[in-house]
Amino acid sequence: MDFNNKVVIITGASSGIGAAAALLFASQSAKVVLVGRNEAALKDVADKCMKSKGIKPLVVKAELSKDDDVKNIITQTINVYGRIDVLVNNAGVGVQGSIRDGIEPYDRVMGINVRPVYYLISLATPYLVKTKGNIVNVSSVAAFKPIKDMNFLPYCTSKAALDQITRCVAAELARDGVRVNSVNPGATKTPFVQAAGLTKEQMDDLYKVREKTLPLGKMAESEDVADLIFYLASDRARSITGSIFVIDNGEILQ
Repeated sequence: MDFNNKVVIITGASSGIGAAAALLFASQSAKVVLVGRNEAALKDVADKCMKSKGIKPLVVKAELSKDDDVKNIITQTINVYGRIDVLVNNAGVGVQGSIRDGIEPYDRVMGINVRPVYYLISLATPYLVKTKGNIVNVSSVAAFKPIKDMNFLPYCTSKAALDQITRCVAAELARDGVRVNSVNPGATKTPFVQAAGLTKEQMDDLYKVREKTLPLGKMAESEDVADLIFYLASDRARSITGSIFVIDNGEILQ
């Protein structure tokens, strides 16, 4: 599954699943575009990618809630590489809130998890059509079920919306040879829950509970999810589009 001369954009590439995916693509000779807010962390990931095959990644600092920053991702990529082969929409935030908390949590999470993805796909589509490329959206099992141990109504809603974007865009672009799929992780060992407002102690306690209660008795690692992203972006998945792939150690069965 060689990605030699393929250009791969990965949002949320500074840590967790995005960083793991970047390293995997880089190990297969991809020209990786690393997108995120933490410039220092992005540089660290870029250095690791560089060591793999000697191909220097393009680092794009972006706040996805800003339209100009979203546009700049595509502009810089085309200016440097002249093409886009794969778009991995991995960036996202976990926003806690209940229906009693008003509209603000909803607006905040949709402004990061949904609107920028929609816009970035729209901007990337002409280039993906030219290369017969593909899109992988990183969603969540939260698209299918409430997260019972955390009040995550806004987040669950955003991921359900993202899955429908995957299906609709896949249907629209199929005749152009562009595939669109989604990877939906369950509990995964990433900085996600801390970013959503939990302390490290709360995160550790949550992980212990999840590892005891998940059917396979463990949580996923970032590299597990990256492997699935990589497969769907590769030519081995050439007959797959509009599909939602759950990777959750059986969480959805509960």
